Amino acid sequence: MKILVCISHVPDTTSKINFTENDTKFDTNGVQFVINPYDEFSLTRAMWFKEKQGATVTVVSVGNATTEPTMRKALAIGADDAVRVNADASDGFFVAKQLAEVVKNGNYDLVLAGRESIDYNGGMVPGMLAGILDFNFVNGCIGLEIEGDAATAIREIDGGSETLSTDLPLVIAGQKGLVEEKDLRIPNMRGIMMARKKPLNVVEPVAIDAQTSSSSFEKPAPRGAVKLVDADNVDELINLLHNEAKVI
Repeated sequence: MKILVCISHVPDTTSKINFTENDTKFDTNGVQFVINPYDEFSLTRAMWFKEKQGATVTVVSVGNATTEPTMRKALAIGADDAVRVNADASDGFFVAKQLAEVVKNGNYDLVLAGRESIDYNGGMVPGMLAGILDFNFVNGCIGLEIEGDAATAIREIDGGSETLSTDLPLVIAGQKGLVEEKDLRIPNMRGIMMARKKPLNVVEPVAIDAQTSSSSFEKPAPRGAVKLVDADNVDELINLLHNEAKVI
C-alpha cells in the first residue's frame, strides 16, 4: 500500500501573530513553524500502517523552501520520502490541484490529511482533492483500519460517531482521535540523522489560477478589563450583566 500524507507548515499556536503591509501580509519574523497538528495525527496513523502492514509513506507539502525543516521533521518521524511542490499555498483550490498531480504521478492508494490547517481553518483541501481525483472521501475521521483494498473508517458526527465501509483509493481528513495524543511521535536522534539522507524531491507546480485571495487580516479586539464584584453585591452584578455585558 502506498500512502501519501499531506503536511501543512503552520505557525506554532504559542507564536505572536502580526501582519505587515497595511495588514495584507502575514509577518513571519520570529514565528516558529510546526507540522499542522491535524496532519500529525494522520502522519502517526500512516506510520502504524508502515510498521504493521509494510506500507510505504510519502509526505507532501505545497510551499517554498522555508517549509523544508517541517518536512524533514516528518521524515525524522519515519516517512520514507518527501515531495515539495515549489509554490506558495495561495488558496485551497490551488493546493488541492497541486496535490492531485502528486497523487496521480505517484499512484497512491491512500491519501491522509488533516481535516483543516490551524492557520486559515478553511477545511477545503481534503474534500476538493477527493473530488478532483474521484476518490472516496471520509471527513472528520477518528478511526481507520485497512485490509487489502477495503477500509473501515469511523468519523465524528453530531452527538456521536459513524462507522463506514469503503474501498481504496481513499482520501481521509483526520483529526484528534485518529490516534491518541500520547501516541504522537517526537523525532529521536537516529530518526533525525536518517532524515538527512532521505529524498526530498522538489517539483514545479502545474499552472492553476487561484480562485480566492485575502484582501486584509484583522486580529481580535483585545479583551476588556476585568471588573470584580463583591460576592455579597448581587445587585451590582445584575446591573453589570444587564447594562454592560448585555447577557441578561
